[in-house]
Amino acid sequence: MGFFAGLNEEKYDRQYTDRQLVNRIFDFFRPQTARLVWVSALVVAIAAIGASLPIVVSRMVDLLKDQPSVNSIWLVFFILLAVGVAIWGLNWARRSMVIRAVGDVVLELRSRAFQAAAEHDLSFYDQFSSGRIVSRITSDTNDFGQLVVIVTDVTSQIFQALILGVVLFKTEWRMALLLVSFLPFIFGITIGFRNLARRVTKRGMQAMADVNQAIKETVSGIAIAKNFRQEESIFVSFDEANQQSYNVNVRRGFVLSLVFPVLNAVSGVFVGILVYAGGLSITQGMVTVGAWYLFIMSLDQFFFPVLNLSAFWAQIQSGLSAAERVYALIDADPNVIQKETRDVPRLKGEVCFEHLNFRYTDKEPILTDFNLCVQPGENLALVGHTGAGKSSIAKLIARFYEFQEGRLTIDGHDIRTFDLQQYRKQLGIVSQVPFLFSGTVAQNIRYAAPDVSEADMLEMAKRIGGGEWLETLPDGLRTEVGERGNHLSMGQRQLVALMRVLVQRPAIFILDEATASIDPFTEWQIQQALNLILENATSILIAHRLSTVRAADRIVVMEKGHLIQEGNHESLLKQGGHYATLYNTYFRHQSLAYVEQARSMVNE
Repeated sequence: MGFFAGLNEEKYDRQYTDRQLVNRIFDFFRPQTARLVWVSALVVAIAAIGASLPIVVSRMVDLLKDQPSVNSIWLVFFILLAVGVAIWGLNWARRSMVIRAVGDVVLELRSRAFQAAAEHDLSFYDQFSSGRIVSRITSDTNDFGQLVVIVTDVTSQIFQALILGVVLFKTEWRMALLLVSFLPFIFGITIGFRNLARRVTKRGMQAMADVNQAIKETVSGIAIAKNFRQEESIFVSFDEANQQSYNVNVRRGFVLSLVFPVLNAVSGVFVGILVYAGGLSITQGMVTVGAWYLFIMSLDQFFFPVLNLSAFWAQIQSGLSAAERVYALIDADPNVIQKETRDVPRLKGEVCFEHLNFRYTDKEPILTDFNLCVQPGENLALVGHTGAGKSSIAKLIARFYEFQEGRLTIDGHDIRTFDLQQYRKQLGIVSQVPFLFSGTVAQNIRYAAPDVSEADMLEMAKRIGGGEWLETLPDGLRTEVGERGNHLSMGQRQLVALMRVLVQRPAIFILDEATASIDPFTEWQIQQALNLILENATSILIAHRLSTVRAADRIVVMEKGHLIQEGNHESLLKQGGHYATLYNTYFRHQSLAYVEQARSMVNE
């Protein structure tokens, strides 16, 4: 286990039989039927011409032996040249069609794998590394494509071997029978090698997926690594994954390289036996020199496909393993399951939790017998310590996770009966660290509403602080935000994210406020943007700012998955208890009165 330690399969991996894999592969190739029919015809033609080569040469040997002349030599030359050119031309046509068919299939397979990955809920990405998922969508689909190219090459050679077999039996059935008797030994070695090849190939892919994961994680967190001067540390982490991949793939190469030398040695023994038997038959007058030469020449072309099948078995297993990993990603069962796909009308925005239980894992209860109802148009603020369950409520409303017991209803309808695409179109979500895609500010704002005009965006932007935030950007709406929005400040990112929701006009708005400090002017602009959204939406805000808490219609105080207090800011302060503690710990220092009191104490 030393070489394969730490290379555990993902929980969604499945074991497919070769029959299942082949059937799935044929399903993907069904649209390529016309091309594959032409490829099959070319394969047969190439096999027939290839098989004719030793036959032509053997006849020429007999011809030159009886009547050697310049004309007969030229005849042999032109025949061999024509055969060579024909094989080259037909092979070029065959490979061109195969490459186009394979390219189309890999395109479709990669699209389906990406679509499956995109449709999986967030709990899927909590369990499984995104780097390994990327490896399946990119590297494994490429390996699958190589499988088909190899199979067509070997198929052509097998056809050639079959045609040669018929000719050999007609030429001298006793030597042909001796030749065929060797095949079970070769196939026995190949079949015995099959399971081992699949196992080591799959482990090699898992090791490469670990390398991809290490690279992705390092590149994503490079700014943090540099900030803490951990360049050497991240190299060590990468080097460990890289060394493990090296060790696993060296072992894989060692195992896969054993079969061809073994088969070469075995076939060498068989060739020696046939040469001896053929020479003995000539001395006894049983066969001609040309027929014996036909056997000697045919040995290579007859055994070559069989040996190739074994030599390519590693690549064939690599392709099958790749297909298995890609199909496992496509077939992975979703955790979030809709009971129905009911059309979703314009929502009023009533959200009710009824005796709901939710946990990420069996040993990690988050919400227990949770009850909460948010009225249409209400502005609800959730407050509580980290781990209280605030973000989990937002994720359940967004249907990113599946709850285990109880009910969650929207406008009186079970959330699990809605068409998810239609439902989420009426959700507006802004996370604590807003994510912006590479591109311009306008492109990010249009992300969920591609039809919104630039004039509408400018009009909305001007309703937020008179549009001054947009004027601070070098090119206004055409400003490039950079990767993850790193060309913008945190406040600017939040404003772009809020604009993205604003143009969507959601019925339900969820905001997980950023904890990062921003200047008072930007906070005022953000509050203005929030107010525009709150006018027409039911809002659930995971609050970190005093301004948000005070503006809420109702504040819900949570602790360890339970609702322990609710009311507005003033009533909760009068009650004391957990909210008062939270206020004095987190919110009080943000109030103007507190700032002025602190300033007066400093002046004294």
